[in-house]
Formats: sequence, structure tokens, C-alpha cells
Amino acid sequence: MFRKMPIILIAIIFFLIIANQFIPTQIQSVLYALSLTIISLLVSILPIIIFILLFKTAANLAKHATMLIFLIFVGVCISNFIGTMLSFNVGKLIYQLDLQLQLPESIQPLIPTWSFSFPKLISNDKAMFAGLIIGILSAVFKPAFTLKIANYLDRIVDKIFLVIVCVMPLFITGFVIKLIHDKIIFMILSQYAVIFFSIAIAQFSYICLLYLIYSKFRLSVFITCLKNMSPAAIAGLGTMSSAASMPLTLIGTEKNSQHPSLVRAIIPTTVNIHLIGDCFAIPIFAFAVLKTFGLPDPTFLQYLVFALYFVLAKFSAAGVPAGGIMVMLPVLAAHLGFNSEMTTLITALYVLFDPIFTCANIMGNGAFALLIANLYTRLKN
Repeated sequence: MFRKMPIILIAIIFFLIIANQFIPTQIQSVLYALSLTIISLLVSILPIIIFILLFKTAANLAKHATMLIFLIFVGVCISNFIGTMLSFNVGKLIYQLDLQLQLPESIQPLIPTWSFSFPKLISNDKAMFAGLIIGILSAVFKPAFTLKIANYLDRIVDKIFLVIVCVMPLFITGFVIKLIHDKIIFMILSQYAVIFFSIAIAQFSYICLLYLIYSKFRLSVFITCLKNMSPAAIAGLGTMSSAASMPLTLIGTEKNSQHPSLVRAIIPTTVNIHLIGDCFAIPIFAFAVLKTFGLPDPTFLQYLVFALYFVLAKFSAAGVPAGGIMVMLPVLAAHLGFNSEMTTLITALYVLFDPIFTCANIMGNGAFALLIANLYTRLKN
């Protein structure tokens, strides 16, 4: 189902476009209410998921308290931050496009049959910091026990994400029905193609620059690097999972590197936390969605705060389809003012184009491993 998610989403959209006129308004309202309930439940359990994933990441980092791990941690933060900040400029340009979508005044918006919100026991910010701090401290004093607990909790999160992915078609259906009912879906399909190509160009331009820097701008080495990474990139297109494609990422990066033993340590550590594709895709999509719903674009200072939380939240991302966007929804809501409809729209867009973003994540992770391995070797010598 992971591999077929974009196909399923496309099929749902086109089916609903054709069949929407035959679906009674009462059923449409029920499906929309069900989607709102699902997203409310998701938001309520996200702090728990974020805590567990950050707890495991911090525990693994503390277990290997070496200069290499320090370089990886700092390097991931810097790389994700640079990608996110570069997206600010692209997002500003996207925001200038004519993306203001408004409902026709004669159309009555679809109203959900019911409205129910699940309680949120802890804020996402507190869950992030708690997972990071508790994970490090626990690993220092009780490393074996901490890793055992972290692995057990991680298996629970995997099952949660599996359930989320399974219900995602239903989750998306209600909001697609609303978009069709409110006459927005056709404008989305026609205008967001431009956004997608803008994101892809920004992602792969930056990734190519990283490989050029590693190859010292030697064209033959640069082409060889891309060729060695192509199997992993193709696997990412099919699996939509950086983790599932990791064996091929390791093989390709080892072929490109003069320090394969270091690469074998770097790739598994960063496979779920160094996500260049997401650092471009999510913020740029966010600017487009803000414009779509008529909200002002963030100032540089507002975006800077968002970027810092965005980078921190990356340490809690899961290497499964749509895992990257799921943990970012609270950050988008807290710092860019996203509501339920906006978070659903950006989730749908992300899932729709997830194969390309995963490919970019894999290619970027390979380049990052090469650069960190070289830097570590120079510092060590």
C-alpha cells in the first residue's frame, strides 16, 4: 500500500470528481466530519509520537558519543537549516503567483455532520524537548535499558504509522469532497503543478551543487556520483521510503566515497533525520497554501523561528510514506497559522508528490555522507 499511495490518492481525486454529483450531500457531510475527526485524533497523539522518535534518536546519539556523531548531529542541523532557509526565497517567489482561491459567493460551503475534537495532553514543543533531553540522560546512565525501551516504543510507533497510512485514503476523501463541493479542486489541480516543478528544480539544483562540491567541480566525478546513486534514487521513487531504500543508498555512497567504513556509520544514522527534499518541499508548499487561503506570508523573523522548530522536528520524522509531513503539521499550525483544512491540503499535496521528494532525500543523504566523511577524515588527521 505504501508504494501505491500516490496512485490511490490520484484515483480517489478523479473518482470523486466524476462521482461527486451522485453522492448525496448528507453523505458528503458525514465523510467530511469523519476526516475532521481523524485529523483531530492525529493531532492529539502526535506529541506522543514525536517524544518516542526523538527519545530513540537522542538515545542512539548518546550511545556513540564520538567526534563523528557530533559532526553528524551538527552537520544534519546545519544542512537541514540551510535547505529550509533557501526555501524561504523560493517560497517568497511562489507567494507572488496568482494562487488566491476564493469560494464563489453563491456556493454554500459543505458543513460537517458533527464536530468533535480530541484533547491534547501535552504541547508538541514540550514533547520535542522532553524526548531529546530524557533520551540523552537515560542513555548516559542506563544505556542498555534505554535502548531496549526505545526500540520497544519505536515498534509501537511503526504500527501507529501503519494505521495512519491505511486510513489516509479515508482521511483525504472527506477533504477532497469538500474541495470539490466548494469548487476549489479544479483550481488546485491546475495551479499546483507549477509549485511542484518549482520545488523539484530547487531540490535537485541544491543537491547537484553538493555533489559538485564533493567532486571539486570535476564533471566526470560528478556524473559518476549521480550514476552510482541512481539505483537508490529509483528505489525511493517506488518505495517512498528512505529507510527501505537504505541498502542501495549505502552501496551507491560507498562506491562514491574513499572512506566506505565511515559511510556505513553515517547513512543509517541520518536516513530518517537528514531530509533535504522535505526541507524544500514542505516550506514551499506552505507558502503556496498560505496564499491559497488568503493568509499573509511570514516575515523573515517569523520564518526563522519556524525554521528552527522545523529543523528540530526533523529528528522525530519517520522513514515511512508521509512520515515527514505528519510530524511537521504541529509546527505548521503553531508558527504559520495552519488550520485543519490547510494541513489536510498540504498533506495531500505532499503524499501526491512524495516519490520525488523521497528521491531527493536519498540523493541528498548520499551527498551529505560523502561530505561528512571527508570532513571527519581531515579533522582526525
